[in-house]
Amino acid sequence: MEFKLIIKNLNKTLTPDEEIIFIKWYNESEKHKTYFENVKGNYRNGLSQIDIKKEWLALENKIIIPSRKTNLWKYIAAASVVLLISISFVFNFNKTPIIKSIAVDNNDIIENPIITGTDKAILTLEDGSNILLEKGGNYTTERLNSNGEELVYIKESNTKSEIKYNYLTIPRGGQFYVQLSDGTKVWLNSESQLKYPISFIEGETRIVELVYGEAYFEVSPSTNHNGSKFKVRTLLQEVEVLGTEFNIKAYKDETNIYTTLVEGKVIIDNGFASQNLIPHQQSNLNLKNNTMTISLVDVYRETSWKKGLFSFKSTNLKEIMKVLSRWYDVNVVFSNPEIENIKFNGVLSKNQTIKEILTTIKNTKFIKDYDITDKKITIY
Repeated sequence: MEFKLIIKNLNKTLTPDEEIIFIKWYNESEKHKTYFENVKGNYRNGLSQIDIKKEWLALENKIIIPSRKTNLWKYIAAASVVLLISISFVFNFNKTPIIKSIAVDNNDIIENPIITGTDKAILTLEDGSNILLEKGGNYTTERLNSNGEELVYIKESNTKSEIKYNYLTIPRGGQFYVQLSDGTKVWLNSESQLKYPISFIEGETRIVELVYGEAYFEVSPSTNHNGSKFKVRTLLQEVEVLGTEFNIKAYKDETNIYTTLVEGKVIIDNGFASQNLIPHQQSNLNLKNNTMTISLVDVYRETSWKKGLFSFKSTNLKEIMKVLSRWYDVNVVFSNPEIENIKFNGVLSKNQTIKEILTTIKNTKFIKDYDITDKKITIY
Protein backbone atom coordinates (compact mmCIF):
# COMPACT_ATOMS: atom_id res chain seq x y z
CA MET A 1 0.00 0.00 0.00
CA GLU A 2 1.20 3.52 -0.80
CA PHE A 3 1.84 5.92 2.08
CA LYS A 4 -0.32 8.60 0.46
CA LEU A 5 -3.43 6.49 1.18
CA ILE A 6 -2.84 6.96 4.91
CA ILE A 7 -2.80 10.73 4.45
CA LYS A 8 -5.88 10.56 2.22
CA ASN A 9 -7.65 8.56 4.93
CA LEU A 10 -6.82 11.22 7.50
CA ASN A 11 -8.16 13.86 5.13
CA LYS A 12 -11.23 11.70 4.38
CA THR A 13 -10.58 11.81 0.63
CA LEU A 14 -10.19 8.08 -0.11
CA THR A 15 -12.10 6.71 -3.07
CA PRO A 16 -14.15 3.52 -2.45
CA ASP A 17 -11.44 1.38 -4.08
CA GLU A 18 -8.71 3.07 -2.03
CA GLU A 19 -10.83 2.51 1.08
CA ILE A 20 -10.75 -1.23 0.37
CA ILE A 21 -6.95 -1.21 0.04
CA PHE A 22 -6.54 0.81 3.22
CA ILE A 23 -8.85 -1.41 5.29
CA LYS A 24 -7.07 -4.55 4.10
CA TRP A 25 -3.69 -3.06 5.07
CA TYR A 26 -4.99 -1.81 8.43
CA ASN A 27 -6.36 -5.25 9.41
CA GLU A 28 -3.24 -7.19 8.40
CA SER A 29 -1.36 -6.65 11.69
CA GLU A 30 -1.24 -4.84 15.01
CA LYS A 31 1.89 -3.02 13.75
CA HIS A 32 -0.16 -1.42 10.99
CA LYS A 33 -2.85 -0.31 13.45
CA THR A 34 -0.27 1.12 15.89
CA TYR A 35 1.56 2.90 13.08
CA PHE A 36 -1.65 4.44 11.76
CA GLU A 37 -2.57 5.75 15.22
CA ASN A 38 0.91 7.29 15.57
CA VAL A 39 0.65 8.94 12.16
CA LYS A 40 -2.80 10.28 13.02
CA GLY A 41 -1.49 11.79 16.25
CA ASN A 42 1.58 13.30 14.61
CA TYR A 43 -0.41 14.60 11.67
CA ARG A 44 -2.91 16.38 13.89
CA ASN A 45 -0.09 17.83 15.97
CA GLY A 46 1.38 19.41 12.87
CA LEU A 47 4.53 17.31 12.47
CA SER A 48 5.94 17.24 8.98
CA GLN A 49 4.95 14.52 6.53
CA ILE A 50 8.65 13.95 5.87
CA ASP A 51 9.19 12.73 9.43
CA ILE A 52 6.06 10.62 9.25
CA LYS A 53 7.10 9.08 5.96
CA LYS A 54 10.52 8.21 7.37
CA GLU A 55 8.72 6.07 9.95
CA TRP A 56 6.65 4.54 7.14
CA LEU A 57 9.75 3.44 5.24
CA ALA A 58 11.13 1.85 8.38
CA LEU A 59 7.89 -0.04 8.95
CA GLU A 60 7.54 -1.02 5.30
CA ASN A 61 10.87 -2.83 5.45
CA LYS A 62 9.52 -4.98 8.29
CA ILE A 63 6.20 -5.86 6.67
CA ILE A 64 5.83 -9.47 5.58
CA ILE A 65 3.56 -9.57 2.56
CA PRO A 66 1.48 -12.80 2.42
CA SER A 67 2.34 -14.87 -0.65
CA ARG A 68 -0.27 -15.69 -3.29
CA LYS A 69 -0.56 -19.10 -1.71
CA THR A 70 -1.77 -17.54 1.55
CA ASN A 71 -5.54 -17.58 1.85
CA LEU A 72 -5.99 -13.88 2.60
CA TRP A 73 -9.70 -14.44 3.10
CA LYS A 74 -9.05 -16.72 6.08
CA TYR A 75 -6.19 -14.53 7.27
CA ILE A 76 -8.58 -11.60 7.68
CA ALA A 77 -11.47 -13.64 9.06
CA ALA A 78 -9.26 -15.18 11.75
CA ALA A 79 -8.42 -11.81 13.26
CA SER A 80 -9.82 -11.25 16.75
CA VAL A 81 -12.83 -8.97 17.26
CA VAL A 82 -11.70 -5.42 17.94
CA LEU A 83 -13.75 -3.82 20.71
CA LEU A 84 -12.75 -0.28 19.87
CA ILE A 85 -13.13 0.40 16.17
CA SER A 86 -10.70 3.08 15.04
CA ILE A 87 -11.21 2.88 11.28
CA SER A 88 -13.66 5.34 9.76
CA PHE A 89 -16.03 3.41 7.51
CA VAL A 90 -17.67 5.62 4.93
CA PHE A 91 -21.24 5.40 3.64
CA ASN A 92 -22.34 7.84 0.97
CA PHE A 93 -25.82 9.15 0.35
CA ASN A 94 -26.38 12.18 -1.90
CA LYS A 95 -23.95 14.66 -0.26
CA THR A 96 -21.74 11.89 1.10
CA PRO A 97 -21.98 12.13 4.89
CA ILE A 98 -18.89 10.83 6.65
CA ILE A 99 -19.49 8.10 9.21
CA LYS A 100 -17.16 8.35 12.19
CA SER A 101 -15.86 5.51 14.31
CA ILE A 102 -17.98 3.88 16.96
CA ALA A 103 -17.00 2.31 20.26
CA VAL A 104 -18.51 -0.90 21.54
CA ASP A 105 -17.97 -2.11 25.07
CA ASN A 106 -17.77 -5.67 26.39
CA ASN A 107 -21.40 -5.73 27.52
CA ASP A 108 -22.61 -4.97 23.98
CA ILE A 109 -20.64 -7.92 22.62
CA ILE A 110 -21.86 -10.31 25.32
CA GLU A 111 -25.51 -9.29 24.98
CA ASN A 112 -25.49 -9.55 21.19
CA PRO A 113 -26.82 -13.04 20.29
CA ILE A 114 -25.65 -12.72 16.69
CA ILE A 115 -22.12 -13.97 16.03
CA THR A 116 -19.85 -13.08 13.12
CA GLY A 117 -19.47 -15.69 10.38
CA THR A 118 -16.52 -18.07 10.27
CA ASP A 119 -15.02 -21.02 8.37
CA LYS A 120 -17.45 -23.95 8.47
CA ALA A 121 -19.04 -26.40 6.08
CA ILE A 122 -20.82 -29.76 5.82
CA LEU A 123 -19.10 -32.35 3.63
CA THR A 124 -21.41 -35.00 2.18
CA LEU A 125 -19.45 -38.08 1.12
CA GLU A 126 -20.28 -40.43 -1.73
CA ASP A 127 -22.02 -42.85 0.70
CA GLY A 128 -24.35 -40.07 1.90
CA SER A 129 -22.73 -39.53 5.29
CA ASN A 130 -22.22 -35.96 6.50
CA ILE A 131 -19.05 -34.60 8.10
CA LEU A 132 -19.00 -31.25 9.92
CA LEU A 133 -15.92 -29.20 9.04
CA GLU A 134 -15.16 -26.26 11.32
CA LYS A 135 -12.27 -24.44 12.94
CA GLY A 136 -10.36 -26.49 15.46
CA GLY A 137 -11.34 -29.82 13.89
CA ASN A 138 -9.46 -32.11 11.51
CA TYR A 139 -10.77 -34.71 9.09
CA THR A 140 -8.52 -36.94 6.96
CA THR A 141 -9.03 -39.89 4.62
CA GLU A 142 -6.91 -41.43 1.86
CA ARG A 143 -8.41 -38.96 -0.63
CA LEU A 144 -8.72 -35.70 1.29
CA ASN A 145 -7.48 -33.60 4.18
CA SER A 146 -9.22 -30.85 6.13
CA ASN A 147 -7.92 -28.71 8.97
CA GLY A 148 -11.36 -27.23 9.61
CA GLU A 149 -10.64 -24.14 7.52
CA GLU A 150 -10.01 -25.68 4.11
CA LEU A 151 -10.53 -28.95 2.28
CA VAL A 152 -7.88 -30.36 -0.07
CA TYR A 153 -8.36 -33.41 -2.28
CA ILE A 154 -5.37 -35.57 -3.17
CA LYS A 155 -4.55 -35.67 -6.86
CA GLU A 156 -5.05 -39.11 -8.37
CA SER A 157 -5.51 -40.61 -11.81
CA ASN A 158 -8.98 -41.90 -12.64
CA THR A 159 -9.14 -44.08 -15.73
CA LYS A 160 -12.51 -45.58 -14.77
CA SER A 161 -15.84 -44.55 -16.27
CA GLU A 162 -17.55 -44.23 -12.91
CA ILE A 163 -17.64 -40.83 -11.20
CA LYS A 164 -18.36 -40.47 -7.49
CA TYR A 165 -19.47 -37.12 -6.13
CA ASN A 166 -19.08 -35.18 -2.90
CA TYR A 167 -21.11 -32.14 -1.85
CA LEU A 168 -19.76 -29.21 0.14
CA THR A 169 -22.53 -27.17 1.77
CA ILE A 170 -21.78 -23.81 3.37
CA PRO A 171 -24.46 -22.75 5.87
CA ARG A 172 -25.52 -19.19 6.62
CA GLY A 173 -22.78 -17.65 8.72
CA GLY A 174 -20.08 -19.71 7.01
CA GLN A 175 -17.44 -19.67 4.29
CA PHE A 176 -14.98 -22.30 3.08
CA TYR A 177 -12.16 -23.08 0.66
CA VAL A 178 -11.77 -26.33 -1.27
CA GLN A 179 -9.07 -27.52 -3.64
CA LEU A 180 -10.38 -30.14 -6.06
CA SER A 181 -8.40 -33.19 -7.14
CA ASP A 182 -7.31 -31.48 -10.40
CA GLY A 183 -5.83 -28.53 -8.47
CA THR A 184 -8.75 -26.15 -9.13
CA LYS A 185 -9.31 -23.80 -6.18
CA VAL A 186 -12.80 -22.77 -5.09
CA TRP A 187 -13.82 -20.23 -2.44
CA LEU A 188 -17.43 -20.62 -1.31
CA ASN A 189 -19.50 -17.85 0.25
CA SER A 190 -22.26 -18.20 2.86
CA GLU A 191 -25.35 -20.26 1.99
CA SER A 192 -23.77 -22.09 -0.95
CA GLN A 193 -23.46 -25.67 -2.16
CA LEU A 194 -20.98 -27.22 -4.60
CA LYS A 195 -21.25 -30.68 -6.19
CA TYR A 196 -18.02 -32.12 -7.62
CA PRO A 197 -16.27 -35.43 -8.44
CA ILE A 198 -13.81 -36.76 -5.87
CA SER A 199 -11.60 -37.38 -8.92
CA PHE A 200 -11.94 -36.50 -12.59
CA ILE A 201 -11.73 -39.04 -15.43
CA GLU A 202 -8.59 -38.52 -17.50
CA GLY A 203 -9.23 -37.02 -20.91
CA GLU A 204 -12.87 -36.14 -20.21
CA THR A 205 -14.40 -32.72 -19.52
CA ARG A 206 -14.17 -31.78 -15.85
CA ILE A 207 -17.67 -30.81 -14.68
CA VAL A 208 -18.75 -29.36 -11.32
CA GLU A 209 -22.09 -27.87 -10.27
CA LEU A 210 -22.73 -24.78 -8.18
CA VAL A 211 -26.09 -25.99 -6.88
CA TYR A 212 -26.77 -22.59 -5.33
CA GLY A 213 -24.94 -19.67 -3.72
CA GLU A 214 -21.73 -17.88 -4.64
CA ALA A 215 -18.30 -19.22 -5.53
CA TYR A 216 -14.99 -17.89 -6.81
CA PHE A 217 -13.11 -20.30 -9.09
CA GLU A 218 -9.41 -20.40 -9.91
CA VAL A 219 -9.37 -23.19 -12.49
CA SER A 220 -6.42 -25.44 -13.17
CA PRO A 221 -5.77 -24.90 -16.92
CA SER A 222 -6.63 -27.52 -19.52
CA THR A 223 -2.97 -27.61 -20.60
CA ASN A 224 -2.24 -29.40 -17.31
CA HIS A 225 -4.90 -32.04 -18.03
CA ASN A 226 -4.30 -33.16 -21.62
CA GLY A 227 -6.63 -30.50 -22.95
CA SER A 228 -9.61 -31.43 -20.75
CA LYS A 229 -12.11 -28.58 -20.55
CA PHE A 230 -13.63 -27.39 -17.28
CA LYS A 231 -17.33 -26.55 -16.93
CA VAL A 232 -19.45 -25.14 -14.12
CA ARG A 233 -23.19 -25.78 -14.21
CA THR A 234 -25.75 -23.61 -12.39
CA LEU A 235 -29.50 -24.00 -12.96
CA LEU A 236 -30.13 -22.78 -16.54
CA GLN A 237 -26.51 -21.84 -17.19
CA GLU A 238 -23.29 -23.60 -18.12
CA VAL A 239 -19.88 -21.90 -18.01
CA GLU A 240 -17.10 -23.36 -20.15
CA VAL A 241 -13.66 -22.44 -18.84
CA LEU A 242 -10.28 -22.30 -20.51
CA GLY A 243 -8.06 -21.86 -17.43
CA THR A 244 -9.17 -18.72 -15.66
CA GLU A 245 -10.54 -16.94 -12.57
CA PHE A 246 -14.18 -15.96 -12.26
CA ASN A 247 -17.03 -15.51 -9.79
CA ILE A 248 -20.56 -16.93 -10.01
CA LYS A 249 -23.44 -15.71 -7.85
CA ALA A 250 -26.58 -17.85 -8.07
CA TYR A 251 -28.53 -17.67 -4.82
CA LYS A 252 -31.81 -19.52 -4.32
CA ASP A 253 -33.68 -16.38 -3.30
CA GLU A 254 -32.58 -14.37 -6.36
CA THR A 255 -33.91 -14.44 -9.91
CA ASN A 256 -30.60 -13.68 -11.63
CA ILE A 257 -27.26 -15.46 -12.06
CA TYR A 258 -24.22 -13.17 -12.22
CA THR A 259 -20.94 -14.43 -13.69
CA THR A 260 -17.96 -12.08 -13.38
CA LEU A 261 -14.72 -12.78 -15.25
CA VAL A 262 -11.54 -11.72 -13.46
CA GLU A 263 -9.00 -13.05 -15.93
CA GLY A 264 -8.81 -15.54 -18.79
CA LYS A 265 -11.76 -16.58 -20.93
CA VAL A 266 -15.16 -18.20 -20.39
CA ILE A 267 -18.17 -18.99 -22.54
CA ILE A 268 -21.64 -18.62 -21.00
CA ASP A 269 -24.37 -20.87 -22.44
CA ASN A 270 -28.02 -20.65 -21.36
CA GLY A 271 -29.32 -23.29 -23.75
CA PHE A 272 -30.48 -20.77 -26.36
CA ALA A 273 -27.39 -18.68 -26.94
CA SER A 274 -23.76 -18.45 -25.86
CA GLN A 275 -21.66 -15.41 -24.97
CA ASN A 276 -17.92 -14.95 -24.60
CA LEU A 277 -16.76 -12.89 -21.63
CA ILE A 278 -13.56 -10.88 -21.45
CA PRO A 279 -11.95 -9.77 -18.16
CA HIS A 280 -13.99 -7.21 -16.18
CA GLN A 281 -17.21 -8.23 -17.89
CA GLN A 282 -20.22 -9.66 -16.07
CA SER A 283 -23.08 -11.67 -17.52
CA ASN A 284 -26.53 -11.31 -15.98
CA LEU A 285 -28.86 -14.21 -16.71
CA ASN A 286 -32.50 -13.48 -15.90
CA LEU A 287 -34.05 -16.78 -14.78
CA LYS A 288 -37.60 -15.55 -15.35
CA ASN A 289 -37.24 -15.07 -19.11
CA ASN A 290 -33.84 -16.76 -19.69
CA THR A 291 -32.35 -13.62 -21.25
CA MET A 292 -28.73 -12.61 -20.77
CA THR A 293 -27.03 -9.20 -20.76
CA ILE A 294 -23.33 -8.32 -20.59
CA SER A 295 -21.80 -5.27 -18.86
CA LEU A 296 -18.49 -3.96 -17.54
CA VAL A 297 -18.14 -4.06 -13.74
CA ASP A 298 -15.67 -3.27 -10.97
CA VAL A 299 -14.18 -6.75 -10.51
CA TYR A 300 -12.56 -5.94 -7.18
CA ARG A 301 -15.86 -4.79 -5.74
CA GLU A 302 -17.74 -7.81 -7.09
CA THR A 303 -15.26 -10.25 -5.51
CA SER A 304 -14.37 -8.37 -2.31
CA TRP A 305 -16.26 -10.96 -0.21
CA LYS A 306 -13.46 -13.42 -0.92
CA LYS A 307 -10.96 -11.04 0.69
CA GLY A 308 -12.96 -10.47 3.86
CA LEU A 309 -14.81 -7.29 2.87
CA PHE A 310 -18.30 -6.07 2.10
CA SER A 311 -18.19 -3.51 -0.72
CA PHE A 312 -21.33 -1.66 -1.81
CA LYS A 313 -21.85 0.95 -4.53
CA SER A 314 -25.25 2.57 -4.96
CA THR A 315 -26.72 -0.48 -3.26
CA ASN A 316 -30.13 -0.21 -1.62
CA LEU A 317 -30.50 -1.11 2.04
CA LYS A 318 -32.65 -4.14 1.29
CA GLU A 319 -29.87 -5.69 -0.81
CA ILE A 320 -27.22 -4.75 1.77
CA MET A 321 -29.18 -6.45 4.54
CA LYS A 322 -29.69 -9.52 2.36
CA VAL A 323 -25.90 -9.85 2.06
CA LEU A 324 -25.38 -9.26 5.78
CA SER A 325 -28.14 -11.72 6.74
CA ARG A 326 -26.24 -14.56 5.05
CA TRP A 327 -22.96 -13.80 6.81
CA TYR A 328 -24.45 -13.22 10.26
CA ASP A 329 -27.25 -15.80 9.88
CA VAL A 330 -30.07 -13.43 10.78
CA ASN A 331 -33.50 -12.41 9.53
CA VAL A 332 -34.14 -8.74 8.72
CA VAL A 333 -37.47 -6.90 8.81
CA PHE A 334 -38.12 -3.31 7.70
CA SER A 335 -40.79 -1.37 9.60
CA ASN A 336 -41.25 0.94 6.61
CA PRO A 337 -40.86 -0.36 3.01
CA GLU A 338 -39.47 3.03 1.90
CA ILE A 339 -36.35 2.46 4.01
CA GLU A 340 -35.46 -0.53 1.81
CA ASN A 341 -34.74 1.75 -1.16
CA ILE A 342 -32.18 4.05 0.49
CA LYS A 343 -28.90 3.62 -1.41
CA PHE A 344 -25.43 3.61 0.11
CA ASN A 345 -21.79 3.34 -0.91
CA GLY A 346 -19.40 1.79 1.56
CA VAL A 347 -16.69 -0.68 2.45
CA LEU A 348 -16.92 -2.75 5.65
CA SER A 349 -14.91 -5.57 7.17
CA LYS A 350 -16.50 -8.98 7.62
CA ASN A 351 -14.76 -9.11 11.02
CA GLN A 352 -17.10 -6.48 12.46
CA THR A 353 -20.02 -7.42 14.67
CA ILE A 354 -23.48 -6.87 13.23
CA LYS A 355 -24.13 -4.26 15.93
CA GLU A 356 -21.12 -2.20 14.84
CA ILE A 357 -22.34 -2.21 11.23
CA LEU A 358 -25.93 -1.35 12.15
CA THR A 359 -24.77 1.50 14.37
CA THR A 360 -22.64 2.82 11.51
CA ILE A 361 -25.67 2.80 9.21
CA LYS A 362 -27.83 4.40 11.91
CA ASN A 363 -25.32 7.24 12.26
CA THR A 364 -26.12 8.30 8.68
CA LYS A 365 -29.48 9.52 10.07
CA PHE A 366 -31.29 7.89 7.16
CA ILE A 367 -32.73 5.24 9.45
CA LYS A 368 -34.18 6.05 12.87
CA ASP A 369 -33.06 3.00 14.79
CA TYR A 370 -32.73 -0.77 14.81
CA ASP A 371 -33.61 -3.56 17.22
CA ILE A 372 -32.01 -6.98 17.71
CA THR A 373 -34.22 -9.69 19.24
CA ASP A 374 -32.65 -13.14 19.25
CA LYS A 375 -31.63 -13.53 15.58
CA LYS A 376 -34.12 -11.07 14.16
CA ILE A 377 -33.21 -7.49 13.21
CA THR A 378 -35.88 -4.85 12.80
CA ILE A 379 -34.93 -1.58 11.09
CA TYR A 380 -37.00 1.54 11.71
